[in-house]
Amino acid sequence: VQLVESGGGAVQAGRSLKLSCETSIYIFRACTMGWYRQSPLKEREAVSILRPDGTPWYADSVKGHFAISQDNSKNSIYLEIVSLRNEDTGVYYCAADCPDGMKYWGNGTLVTISS
Repeated sequence: VQLVESGGGAVQAGRSLKLSCETSIYIFRACTMGWYRQSPLKEREAVSILRPDGTPWYADSVKGHFAISQDNSKNSIYLEIVSLRNEDTGVYYCAADCPDGMKYWGNGTLVTISS
């Protein structure tokens, strides 16, 4: 199972960034997709999930600041982060919770915020 993230990098605070995650058509259609973040010295946490009905869930800390979306034609989900802050620094992972009980992870993409 492959989930491939892209779009990370070193970005100035205040700018916006859009992360991408591409996967297979099976994973995209069958599994619940979402984004997780691991910040320095912190555990990995969920930041945004696309519920099976297509509605988004956001962690309280990122509401109004992150936006999750999908493109069915590309088997991809996206995470747009607006007005980047220092605390947004971390490795962002795409994950898929699947009906077989398995959870699959991408390798992550690093986002570093500079002042």
